[in-house]
This record gives sequence, C-alpha cells and structure tokens, in this order.
Amino acid sequence: MRFPDLLIMSINNLRRRKLRTVLTVLGVIIGTASIVVMVSLGIGLDQMFMEQLSSWGSLTTIDVSASGGGYYGGGSVAVSAGGSGSKSSDPVYITDEVMEKFGKLAHVTGISPILDVNVIMRQGAYEAQYMNIRGVSQTYLEQLSLGEGRIPESGEMGLVFGNTVRQDFYNSKTGRGYWDTGELPDVDFLGKPLFVVFDMDAYYQSQSGSSGGDTGEGQSSVKPPKKYMINGLGVLEGGPEDWGPNSYSVYTDVDGLKAQLKKVFKKGTVIPGQPTNKKGKALNYITYNRAQIYVDEVDNVPAVQSMVADMGFQVSSQMDWMESTKQQSNMIQAVLGGIGAVSLFVAAIGIANTMMMSIYERTKEIGVMKVLGCDMGNIRNMFLIESGVIGFMGGLIGIGLSYSISSVINRFVNMEEMNGLAGNLSRIPPWLALAAVAFAILVGMAAGFMPAMRAMKLSPLAAIRNE
Repeated sequence: MRFPDLLIMSINNLRRRKLRTVLTVLGVIIGTASIVVMVSLGIGLDQMFMEQLSSWGSLTTIDVSASGGGYYGGGSVAVSAGGSGSKSSDPVYITDEVMEKFGKLAHVTGISPILDVNVIMRQGAYEAQYMNIRGVSQTYLEQLSLGEGRIPESGEMGLVFGNTVRQDFYNSKTGRGYWDTGELPDVDFLGKPLFVVFDMDAYYQSQSGSSGGDTGEGQSSVKPPKKYMINGLGVLEGGPEDWGPNSYSVYTDVDGLKAQLKKVFKKGTVIPGQPTNKKGKALNYITYNRAQIYVDEVDNVPAVQSMVADMGFQVSSQMDWMESTKQQSNMIQAVLGGIGAVSLFVAAIGIANTMMMSIYERTKEIGVMKVLGCDMGNIRNMFLIESGVIGFMGGLIGIGLSYSISSVINRFVNMEEMNGLAGNLSRIPPWLALAAVAFAILVGMAAGFMPAMRAMKLSPLAAIRNE
C-alpha cells in the first residue's frame, strides 16, 4: 500500500473520532507551547546577556594592563632606568616596544595603546576639572560611534567628546553645574575651541599661592601654567544622559597627545602620572596606562589572553564574563525546557491511550485487513502515521500559540526596568519552531509505536471473531 493511501486512511480514521482526536491534539498543543515558551525565555535571557556584554565592549577585544604596580593613575612610580627591570617584583610597563610585540602575536588583527591624562578644560565661564583625555590609536577611534563631526587624523591633537561629557562642566562664577541645576551647561564643543590646562599641579598651586622661595609672607606664588587652545572635532552619538562605555571620556589620537605632552612638559620634566627612575628623574619614553588587543575570532581570544599573561601582564575580556554567563544560561534553559517537557510527556501518554483505544475499537477491521493479505508493515505504519499526524497538528498549532504567548510576555514584562536588560525576554528563533514541530511528530510516533506493534501482532482469526 502506498504512503499517500496510508496517509488518507489515517486521516479518515482520525476524523471519525473527532472529539477524541481534538482532545488528544489539545494535549500536544499545550505540551508544545509549554516547551517552546520555556526554551524561548532561556534563549531571550542568554541573548540579552550577550547583547549587554557586547555593549560593554567587543567580544574579540582583550584589555591589557601593567602588572606589579605598573598601572598608575596619578603621581609617579619609581622604576629602574631600563624600564621593567629583571626582578619579578618590578612593575612591567606597556611601552611602544611592548605594543609591537602584541601586534606580532598570532590571531591579532590590531592593537591600541591607551594613554589617560587628567586635565582642566575651560570655555567661557564654564570649567571642568579632572577631565580625562584618552589617547588611543586610529583603530580605536574608528570604532567609536560618532554622532557628528570627525575623528582626529594620525598625529593630530583634536578632541572627540563623549555624549555625556557636558554634564561635567560647571559655571566657575557661580560654582553650580548640571548636578546642581539639572540644566546642561552651554558649552559648544564643535563651534568654539577649548582652553586646556595639562599641568594641574601647577594650576592648583597657583590658585592656593603655595610654594617656591621666600616672599614677604614666607612663601612665593607659583606662576599659573600655560593654557593650550585645542579644537573639538566630534561628539559621540547619544543623548546627554544616555550612558555608554565611551560616554564619559574625551578621545584623541595617541600620537597627537604624546606630542602635546612633550610640548607642555619640557625634556627632563616629569609628566604627571608617568613613572620615574630611582632618582626621581623622568624616563626618556612614555608608558601607557592600558592597551587593547583585537583578535580575529572569539574562539581565539583565550589563547591570545594566555600568551599576553605569560608576558607578565594582567588581561581581561568579555569572554571571561561570557563563559560564566553561558553556563548559567545553559542551566536556565535546561530547567525551563524540562518544565515544558513534562507537559509534552503527558501529551504523549494521551496519544498512546488514544491509539490503544483505536486498536480495541478496530480489532475486527485489522483482522479483515490481515485476512485479505495486507502487509504487516502497512498496518503498523497506518497507526504510526495516525499518531504522527496528531503530533504534527498539535505541534503546528502549538507553535502558533507559542508566538502569541511570547508576544504577550514581551509586551507586559519590561526587563530593562527590572534588571537593566534591553530587548524582548521571549525570543523564538526559526530553528526552535521547526525543531518543536519535528519533536512533536517524533513524540507522537514514539507514543504510537507500542500500540502499532500490538496491532501488527494481532491474530487474524481472533480479530475477526472479536465483537
């Protein structure tokens, strides 16, 4: 007997017992919808965590910092004149020579030194103290999302402002700023240049009138440091209150920043935040606060991290968070999927019960088919197809119900307000929908297998005599 004939016969048999078929299909619908919605919640949480990690930084980016006291924020650190020194306790600094070594590592597609400098900025009556200027490579700058303007060219000392930087300015005449009034200062980053003070120590000493030689009052006033006029070139996209990983800093080309620092602090003068030798003298090179290494693929990040760590540096990446997040996500999906699977298991029992009842009701029919010479495999396949059709109908309708439930969940559950996670909580990818229908058919046929085998093994004579 051909498959189309078996399929038509199976569907007709199901139609003769409409109520029982509907109730059995309803169990599969509920089971399929339960497992799909539960798994979709796990997928949604996993993807939201991944999106959050990606927003903090690329998954293929490795952050590198100096070890053994090599990371500095202000003040000077004494080291041997040669740099890192030979003892393991000596700090290991990130220099241009070290950056070249990073760039030659396998799977590395790019590198960027990061040089942070605290300055004072002024425009008209508005001033910002301890403003961070971050010197980075062209590769880093090109990854920034500009809202307007442009990035500085290589060697150019131009500024790109984070979208929330304006909040840090205050009116120097009134001493009030955004955090006092709730109003953003009227600072024009692109239309007017800003005056920048790089020597903050000299600035504050000149303000307090401290130190030097003797005066009539026993102290000498310090000469105010020179202010440098620097142009703003761009502003990152986002509103003045939209937080992002690059929102609070001011960016420039690292080569341009180094040239500016050498211009401000003459040869032999210690640049604030830079290390010194054992005699307290300035080194003849500039060290970087941090560095970023860009890897070709996510799978190669751990290997590159290990190589950099073996060089004596501290390393971190979003992959560190992703591994623990993946484990938690897999556990959540397994638990939620297990809960949904219970409903589908109950539906499978219903299918098995329906098939057994069908065999009892059609025993005589089965006997006649055997007497007429119908192949045993065809009898078995007929019942398997019936159970498979029940699974298919239940799975298909269950997927439709799943999308409806998912839509309701996403409309009324706001994860951003609850946990700061943006996006839909329930997500049903196409592969999950197809897999759910296939699984429902498989479960249906598995549930109908034993009844089908029972039908195939019935004695023809006993079946014909059955009333």
